[in-house]
Amino acid sequence: MDEKIIIIDFGSQYTQLIARRIRELNVYCEIHPFSNIPEIDGSVKGIVLSGSPCSVRDEDSPRMDLDLFLDKLPVLGVCYGAQLLAQTQGGNVQASTTREYGRAILSERNDKETLFQGISSNSQVWMSHGDTITELPSSAEIIASTDSVRVAAFKFHDKPVFGIQFHPEVTHSTDGKQLLENFLVGICGCSQTWTSDSFVETTVEELKETLGNDKVVMGLSGGVDSSVAAMLIHKAIGKNLYCIFVDNGLLRKNEFEDVLTSYKGLGLNVKGVDAKARFLNALKGLTDPEDKRKAIGRTFIEVFDDEAHKIQDVKWLGQGTIYPDVIESVSVKGPSVTIKSHHNVGGLPDFMKLKVVEPLKLLFKDGVRDVGRAIDMPDIILKRHPFPGPGLGIRILGDITEDKVRILQEVDHYFIQGLKDHKLYDDVWQAGAMLLPVQSVGVMGDERTYESVVALRAVTSVDGMTADWAHLPYPFLAKVSNDIINNVKGVNRVVYDISSKPPATIEWE
Repeated sequence: MDEKIIIIDFGSQYTQLIARRIRELNVYCEIHPFSNIPEIDGSVKGIVLSGSPCSVRDEDSPRMDLDLFLDKLPVLGVCYGAQLLAQTQGGNVQASTTREYGRAILSERNDKETLFQGISSNSQVWMSHGDTITELPSSAEIIASTDSVRVAAFKFHDKPVFGIQFHPEVTHSTDGKQLLENFLVGICGCSQTWTSDSFVETTVEELKETLGNDKVVMGLSGGVDSSVAAMLIHKAIGKNLYCIFVDNGLLRKNEFEDVLTSYKGLGLNVKGVDAKARFLNALKGLTDPEDKRKAIGRTFIEVFDDEAHKIQDVKWLGQGTIYPDVIESVSVKGPSVTIKSHHNVGGLPDFMKLKVVEPLKLLFKDGVRDVGRAIDMPDIILKRHPFPGPGLGIRILGDITEDKVRILQEVDHYFIQGLKDHKLYDDVWQAGAMLLPVQSVGVMGDERTYESVVALRAVTSVDGMTADWAHLPYPFLAKVSNDIINNVKGVNRVVYDISSKPPATIEWE
């Protein structure tokens, strides 16, 4: 990269959001944990110090040597980052007598400062801190205050180093994007040339150089990440990319045929593999969600490996890894506790002996979609909801049988097609149906029934890390429920999940 911003992560839940906002301003940035700072070379134009759930007053709070860049580069400390700047440079931080959390107003600000150029008076900001800066270093001055926080923002006299007590990256800070742009452009001198088009051009050239005439094999899912990654590799090496799309028997209704058709229109070299029986056999009798995920993942690798060996002289495995996966593997707290096994090919066995190529590993999900638009990928792929790698296998609670898959495919079809027909699909981040290991009494005609219960789930989200249940119209839910019960044999009750993430997850298993 010709220029970039380094974000130093001290563990804040908002760190990835800072990165997303900076990238929205067409500036490339990277997140690195405070414990593993990369070499600060000439491409680095500035540093952002993130927030943290910790207090700088705690002995075991995250620390680092700020002298690595304090006298060399512009720095913006956000919340904990601002307190760390103040505390380590001779100021003082104490516990707040009243914790300020939520919306606040910048009642005073120095509008001559570049950081506040174009920011309206009485601008609303978002606070989230239990400590406050009670005394600044002698080499710094206050440049903004709120009614309850005297040091809402400060600047050092002799260097372009700033601290702010609020979070400009959240939408509740109404001028937050402007402040970040002021820092990036006005203070760091960034050129804002990191666009989707430039990413495509640079990435394809790098892939050509790296891969040369080598062959690449890649497993496709029909989803956004693997599809965009495949198209970038295809642009670089053409028919030397061999794609494999596996039917694990746990896809949506007609999905195997539909996805293969959509790929054919893109010119990709894709082989469809029917492995339904193999997966169902591997899942026989399993009820624990983690056991099911592992069985599906293991079987996928076996099927994929069998197919890959049919191609001569393959040297590379293509993957649709995106930036949040990379960040997670080097997070402040180390790899996260396993909530569920990752569904990507990730667990590549050593015996495959392939090098890995990941053209999207620098992008967030919305960036992947932007790149997809830049290379003219169809909306049927770009706007497709995320779908779990184990497919319906983790939406059938309990053991999996061919008949249960058939029932859930039908239910899911009525729900998803209904969202599309009523123009609601694009308003939802992800939707699906769960087949519950519960039967309930019902009445159909004059007969008593005792059949299965299904739960519908639809959420709104930006990146899937947090999500709220989608407030779908009651008439729509009533129609879908009626369609399912009248047309899907074996189901007599439909419920709607109104849990948010957290505390629930989007999937049920």
